Order: sequence, then C-alpha cells, then structure tokens
Amino acid sequence: MSRHEARDRNDRYDDLGNAIITAVRNTLRATSALDPVPGSVRIDGKVCLVTGANRGLGKAVAVELARRGGRVLMACRSGHPKAGEEVTRESGSNAVEMLAVDLSDLRSVHWLCDELKNRNIGIDIAVLNAGLAALRARRTPQGFDTMFAVHFLANRVMVDRWLKDGLIRPSALPRDPPRIVFVASETHRSSAPIDFETFGAFNDYRGVSNALRQYSLSKLHMCTYAKELSRRLNPGDDETVAAAVHSVCPGAIASGIARDAPAFLKPMIHPLMKLLFQSPEKAAEPVIYLCCAEEAGARTGIYLHMMVEKQTSSLALDEANGAKLWDASQALVERHAATAADAPESG
Repeated sequence: MSRHEARDRNDRYDDLGNAIITAVRNTLRATSALDPVPGSVRIDGKVCLVTGANRGLGKAVAVELARRGGRVLMACRSGHPKAGEEVTRESGSNAVEMLAVDLSDLRSVHWLCDELKNRNIGIDIAVLNAGLAALRARRTPQGFDTMFAVHFLANRVMVDRWLKDGLIRPSALPRDPPRIVFVASETHRSSAPIDFETFGAFNDYRGVSNALRQYSLSKLHMCTYAKELSRRLNPGDDETVAAAVHSVCPGAIASGIARDAPAFLKPMIHPLMKLLFQSPEKAAEPVIYLCCAEEAGARTGIYLHMMVEKQTSSLALDEANGAKLWDASQALVERHAATAADAPESG
C-alpha cells in the first residue's frame, strides 16, 4: 500500500469515527421536551404506508402503528417476507401487508403507485423512512445517485402520484388531515447549499468524507422539500391544516448503520452502538408522535430532533430554495413520468 493510499485510508477511518462520536454526542445531549404518545391513543382503520419497513426504525414504526389499530402497508424491497410475519406477530394485528418497491428505481416506484391506484388504496399516514448510507457512489437505472434517489426523488415521485391519483386527499376536517412524515437527519445542517446548476447530476464520489457530504446533501433535499410541500398543501391560514407534513431526525439508532464500516472495526462498533445508541423502538417515539398525536394533526411543518421540536436549517427553511427545489425536481419527475406506463419485466 502506498503512503498516499494509507493516508486516505486513515482519513476515512477518522471520518467514520467522528461521525459515530457526533451521533453519540447528539443522542446523549438531547432532552425530551415532548412526551411519547400514550398507548391508549388509537388510529383504528387508518391506512399507514411505511417505506423501508423490513428492519430497524421502519419495522419498529410499522409494529407500533399496527398495534394502535392502523392498517399497515410495509413498502420495501422484495425478499423480506419474514419481516411482515414478525410485524404481524409483534403487533398482534393481521392488518399488515407487504408491498414490493425498489426506491432506487423510478420504474418500481411507479409500479407501486399503479398498484395502489388500481386497488384504490387511500393513504391516511405515510412514513417515508427508507434510507441508506453508501460509502461510494452507485448509479440508479435512471442515472441518479442512489442516496439522491432514495432519500429525495422517489419520495417526490410517490407524493406527486398519490396526490394526483387521489390516494392522499387534503382534508378540510379539523384535526383529521392526512399526515406525511419524512425521516430526515440532523446532518442536513452540515450540508453545503444545493447547487441547482448541477441538480440531479451523478457525482462519482467515494470515501467516508465525500459519502457523508452526499448523505447530508440528500437529507437537505428532503428537509427543504418537506417544508415546501407543507407550504403548497396548506396555502391558507395557520388555523386550517389540509395535510400535516412533518419531518424528524430520530437520532442515532443501533441498527445497520455500520454495515459499510471496515471489517476490523465492526467488532468494536457494534458493542458501542448497542451500549450508547437508541433501540429502534425508542427511536420510533418521535415518528409515532407525528403520526398519531392529536396536536401533530392540528399543525404542519413540524421538525423534531428525537422528541425535541426545532427549526430545520436556514437553507431548508428558505422559501426561495424550496421553490427552486420544487421546480428543478418537477423537471426530473416529468422527464421520467413515462416509466409509469412501462410494464414490469417478467420473472
């Protein structure tokens, strides 16, 4: 190994260590300003769609929503039938169904939307949770970076389709609007501003430092979009919430975050995570608050860091940035809308 390669490797390990230390520090410093939603609060009959529900936070959210009486649609990549069985068993509910979708492929996203439309399945609560942290760039079938597609563009396409197809219907009924919850990250605060000149262009990055920058940028896209969507779905006065659009950073979670860590570090990272990071069930509390708490249905645009309400970064809050992101992503949505008519490949 050359001296340059060794220095790059050491820098990557340092960056990974710093990311873990920051996550632990944020978890330990946070205080609970909000109380968890009591178990007596029910959502009987409400249709709840959760992406990335086969493990970790998404699975914990699916269990809790089903336990409270929701009809839960677990939208995740195929090949995880046991996850649905486990959610059914742990929640004690038979109103659990798995739907296959690969959020890195817009064709698959459209096929999911077509299935929901054809079955006339309305959505009362959408938890857009699916995410990943890739150490190097991976190109989607449509040519986008995978984190950009999964964290942002697929969500934009789904919400557009659900609104267009009438599966999410903004409501005039007080305290009973549909709810859309984005699982974001505090890392959006460390992102550089969105470069709209190169928006959506594939960036062939590699290494932890560059991966963290790409991850934080994709979460800035998400937070900015959540704020803009909230504004567009609720153009009236603050007393009328037609659709409650919220975002949340659940904090550091003892889940699969270390999958891409160097092999020799994993035996040290996993025990540390179990000791200092939250369980998925604990991390689900702020998500469940936004999905189920009565007060979260009477407001829109909430951002929680764990159980503490905050403002997102100034970049995510900026209305001009929101409008630019909307227009720039609308062009991508329209460019790939034709994939909705493509038939899935057999086999």
